[in-house]
Amino acid sequence: MDVPLSVLDLAPVARDVSATDALRATTELARRTEELGYRRFWVAEHHNMPSIASSAPAVLIAHLAAATSTIRVGSGGVMLPNHAPLVVAEQFGTLEALHPGRIDLGIGRAPGTDQRTALALRRTMAGLSAENFPQELGDLIGYFEGADDRIVAVPGRGNEPAIWLLGSSGFSAQLAGLLGLPFSFAHHFSSANTVPALELYRSSFRPSRWLSEPYAKIAVNAICADTDERARYLSGPAALAFLKLRKGAPEPLATPEEAAAYPYDAQERAFADDRFTDQAVGSVETVRRQLTGLLARTGANELMLTTMVYDIADRIRSYELIAEKVAGGLTR
Repeated sequence: MDVPLSVLDLAPVARDVSATDALRATTELARRTEELGYRRFWVAEHHNMPSIASSAPAVLIAHLAAATSTIRVGSGGVMLPNHAPLVVAEQFGTLEALHPGRIDLGIGRAPGTDQRTALALRRTMAGLSAENFPQELGDLIGYFEGADDRIVAVPGRGNEPAIWLLGSSGFSAQLAGLLGLPFSFAHHFSSANTVPALELYRSSFRPSRWLSEPYAKIAVNAICADTDERARYLSGPAALAFLKLRKGAPEPLATPEEAAAYPYDAQERAFADDRFTDQAVGSVETVRRQLTGLLARTGANELMLTTMVYDIADRIRSYELIAEKVAGGLTR
């Protein structure tokens, strides 16, 4: 069967580009990928990162859902340690009430930022341990179900979006399996853990009210262009941004020219190149081969593509090429 394709977007902020323009570009991309037949459009929660404007997923999802009509819109994800479960239930219950059947709530257990910023978000270190995540997830689901009559999430109760667990290791994979939830794995930055995590998810899976069998989606970096050389050139700003982030000096996306001219040392070059190992960067033929191989190795039910490039026209063109020339040949 054909494999569904979806989009993970970070509302990337390029150098000399305002957050307003970055968010406008993400809206344009959502409309275009809906036209192209992509299944979902997710935005990710990150904080204190100059290159990413999707720090408030619920707000952005409301805007994107109103700007589209059929594509599912959701979070990839909401980082639960940053929020009280009741607030998330109210926010996403509101979204589901406004756009019935179109909202996905992807939940992650990492803060999506550094510890200082995580403390500023929640104002206490309580709840930031992974040990608290299952309990807080249970509380969140309970608000949608109306498990506690003393505290009613309005309009969360009775307006449950599609709930997903996100992960980059085995912890969330196993929890998703035990709860019978769909699972989305962050292959785009944890490719070495993809196969073990999916195996753990499937072996741990218990049928639930959500799913009768496992459903796994993987997020993958995808940059498709007319040639391999052009795609690699376009990938430069994302690789440099990731390097800067890991060095503790995050910056907005550089231009491809600036990224190509950056004086990498040998260690930095190896780190940057590793960013796109086992991903999908190249021409139509190359991306088709890479995605086909990824599906064969993982058995994923769905692919979620994330395209971090400098210019919105190149971003849209990549999704167009994949939808029009790659998607039809992808099967499980």
